[in-house]
Amino acid sequence: MRLSGKVALVTGTSPNIGGGIAEGLAQAGAAIVAVDARVDNAADCARAIVAAGGKALGLTCDVCDEDQVRATVGAGLAAFGRIDILVNNAAIFNKKGVLDMPLAEWRRQTDVILTGAFLMTKYVARAMIERGIAGRILNIVSTAGHQGEPGNIAYCTAKSGLLNFTRSAAMELARHDIRVVSLTPTATDPAESFERAARWGREARRPSAALAALMEPFRRGVPMQRLPKPTDYGRAAAFLVSDDAAMITGADLRVDAGAVARYWAWDPAAAAAGT
Repeated sequence: MRLSGKVALVTGTSPNIGGGIAEGLAQAGAAIVAVDARVDNAADCARAIVAAGGKALGLTCDVCDEDQVRATVGAGLAAFGRIDILVNNAAIFNKKGVLDMPLAEWRRQTDVILTGAFLMTKYVARAMIERGIAGRILNIVSTAGHQGEPGNIAYCTAKSGLLNFTRSAAMELARHDIRVVSLTPTATDPAESFERAARWGREARRPSAALAALMEPFRRGVPMQRLPKPTDYGRAAAFLVSDDAAMITGADLRVDAGAVARYWAWDPAAAAAGT
């Protein structure tokens, strides 16, 4: 229970990565403010944490709207009296390339990822400073933020921007004893997300054959030959925002099965097969 007595605000709490991180922090003892643009994602995540014996509040918020962000942070403070941890995970997916992405869609996707992180960091950090809290801010990046992926221009650009947002904010907030770090997930094993959704009371489904086929090249492309699960990210997040990582700031932890470290010409699947 390394986060006992702490309060964590997590944005983007779907049953996938955000839900896994929220539950991981709750299992480490933190009370959770689950924030999502979708009512069901916020409410279901909070309800599941409470059902498991934790403390949680679900709030709906468009992270690009400054008034909503200010109100959401205020509601979290009103409920728990403090916010020790912020996890900026909110994102939307829109896989279009530079030649065919409409400007409005570019602006919306980069806005959710970058402006959302900026606004949440601004208001949560202010609250931490006002209360003398040694805070922890965790930004969720992506292997797409480290590498160029065709047909995914806004997501790659915004996630890359989060890396330097992390470093810049870390330098600014260090004098306030607020650490800012990032975590890089990669393509994620979908099975656990389906299981989590069912546990949250949603329709019980299994990954389709089409989804499994879609994920197979990702699995074959990583050195470890298996994809991370949301709980893997949750455990790593709990470490990064705990006192065990007290001297880590401005850094990125990749939980990517070796994806970014891989030499581009090396074929992990062929190596695993002994060819």
